[in-house]
Amino acid sequence: MDLDKHHPPAPYEGGEGCLTTLVRIPVRIVVLVLVLPVRMLWDLLVAGGRLLDRVMLRPLGRALRWFHEQVLTPVGKALARLAVAVLVWPWVGLWRYVVVPVVRYGVVVPLVWLHRAVLTPVGHGLRWVYAELLVPAVTALVTLLLVWPAVGVWRYLLRPLGIAGAWLVTTLLVLPLVWVYRSVLTPLGHGIVWTLGVLGRGLAFLGRGVWTGTAWLVTTLLVRPVVWVYRRVLAPVGREVVTAVGVAWRIAGFISRAVGRGLAWLAWHLVGAPVAWAYRTVCTPCGRFLRDVAWAPVKRAALEAGRAARDALASARATLRAARRDAWRALAGPPQVTDARELEGSAARTLGRTTTVPSAAPAPEISLLADKTAERG
Repeated sequence: MDLDKHHPPAPYEGGEGCLTTLVRIPVRIVVLVLVLPVRMLWDLLVAGGRLLDRVMLRPLGRALRWFHEQVLTPVGKALARLAVAVLVWPWVGLWRYVVVPVVRYGVVVPLVWLHRAVLTPVGHGLRWVYAELLVPAVTALVTLLLVWPAVGVWRYLLRPLGIAGAWLVTTLLVLPLVWVYRSVLTPLGHGIVWTLGVLGRGLAFLGRGVWTGTAWLVTTLLVRPVVWVYRRVLAPVGREVVTAVGVAWRIAGFISRAVGRGLAWLAWHLVGAPVAWAYRTVCTPCGRFLRDVAWAPVKRAALEAGRAARDALASARATLRAARRDAWRALAGPPQVTDARELEGSAARTLGRTTTVPSAAPAPEISLLADKTAERG
């Protein structure tokens, strides 16, 4: 149905021959016959998918989301806290309060002290011995036993022999090889290169001729017929088939919607309307009758029974409290009520008290602190 919103394909412009006119109508009829079942099946699948989404998938999704938010998330958080409390925190405490102190004060501190107090002085002493005693001694011994004899052998034996050997190799080997290269190999190589060049140009000319002839034959016998068939036959037929598919798809859409409306009208008049009439005429009055005659008295009776039960429970709780209070008074005696405010300060009546003592002198109604503050001001 969404394809109907697209723009229709551009109309085919004639002028390419009578083959287009002969092919157009039969192709469109055949394509319509082939496309109509596919379009109807497609519309049926689309309607079924929308109904399935509205009736089952969306409520299922909301139920799954509620289950995830209300059940899985709290359970997961509780399990995560439990796992942290059971599995993580004991190991963290063991690492923080057992392993780290033991390693620090049992291994690291002794090793640091050993490095600073023992190994560092020993290393400094060994370095001094190596640098000040061992290296000069070994250097002098190697120079005396190896370097000086090797220098003497090279200077007084190998170097003269090398000079004589180089002169002999140059005279007996290098000069003859240079003469042979210049006088024999270079002219021979130039001749071979010229001969190969001539042969290569001849073969290239022959290859270009063969390639040109082959290309002309292939173009004449194969490419031009194929191009003619494509331009005059395949392209018009293909355009007509594509246009026919578009037109047939739109026509099939109209037919499919008409069939769907007819089926919906038939289903409503055969099933929907009788069911709606039965619901309005039979089920609704019966339901209201049951609600007014059976459900309302039962509901009122249940409410009255609930109120009576609540009143009985309240009376029982009040009676139980009174009995418990009377039992406590019988065991411990009546409570002594004393006002803590009457024990503070002067016994005479003041602004904050309502009792008086006849034998007590009246206390001043204005505090001394307020009088001293007024005098300072």
